[in-house]
Amino acid sequence: MYRIGVRDLVAKSLSNRGPAVELWRKTLSQIPTVFGRLVYLASLRDEATGRYVHDGLTRLQGSDEADRTLCHSHQQIFAQWIASSLSDQKRDLDEYVMEVGGRIQSLWSHRDVVPPMARDVERQLYLADFETLLDLLQFDRDAASSNPGSSPRP
Repeated sequence: MYRIGVRDLVAKSLSNRGPAVELWRKTLSQIPTVFGRLVYLASLRDEATGRYVHDGLTRLQGSDEADRTLCHSHQQIFAQWIASSLSDQKRDLDEYVMEVGGRIQSLWSHRDVVPPMARDVERQLYLADFETLLDLLQFDRDAASSNPGSSPRP
């Protein structure tokens, strides 16, 4: 399953860094969805400076190494997301929406979770897929609300 792949990917990218690896593994493992991890990593980037900030990693690694670790993790999780099939992305996004209280409207604020080092073609793929996913989520919600006896597909 893709969640194991993400953990393996992050663990491999952070190998041989001692306590920082454990902290980062524990932090990311608490986020059950790939999209949730993507949103979290994007939130760690300071827009003013362009640097990633995480207090625990900074204490363990220093600010430059923590920035590199977080940047690399953001790129890896993003690569994982865009390499996933649309159906896997939909399933993951459904789970994420349930975690945040079922508010599809709140997803519009997550349009720009693309790492700054992503290529233009990756950014375009993400945005196209994301808009399709939002349409699918809205369609599921509309269908469920027009048929009160049914519930959205898991």
